[in-house]
Amino acid sequence: MNRVGNFLRDVGREMKKVSWPKKNELTRYTITVISTVLFMTLFFVVVDYGISSLIRLIP
Repeated sequence: MNRVGNFLRDVGREMKKVSWPKKNELTRYTITVISTVLFMTLFFVVVDYGISSLIRLIP
């Protein structure tokens, strides 16, 4: 049990050292992630549609 307590204290100390993003950075990062996910979703939808169309052409 002593090891768990030491671990949690170490985690607390390390979390204080973390450089958390500012509000504008967080907003920019969030927009980047969401736009990347949307782009990749659209890309895979188009690729899936193309492959499905090609397979339907095979008799």
